[in-house]
Amino acid sequence: MAYDEDLADRVRALLGGENGVTEQRMFGGLAFLLGGNMAIAIGPDDILARVDPDDAEALIASTPAEAAVMGGRRMRGWLEVRHEHLTDDGKLSPWVERGAAYARSLPAKKRR
Repeated sequence: MAYDEDLADRVRALLGGENGVTEQRMFGGLAFLLGGNMAIAIGPDDILARVDPDDAEALIASTPAEAAVMGGRRMRGWLEVRHEHLTDDGKLSPWVERGAAYARSLPAKKRR
């Protein structure tokens, strides 16, 4: 199943004023990168948001986010939020901003 195109359009609109945004299809979804660093990815059922690893546990405790697990291993600094918790931009925007803020805090990756 493909990612949600409407959700991708909403993320694009929220990142509209951001410099250096690129998109890349991966793992059956669509990732948004800033400076070559992934900020947020849209999958068929959830988004994957990159956050400061030091904030992850507090966000899991206080939001509908869950720890992201890939290949049976927990991904440090990555949280999953199901689409049903992102029904309007007021709910989506904080996740896009968290992902963008953390991606901006990392050194830009050099293009080859």
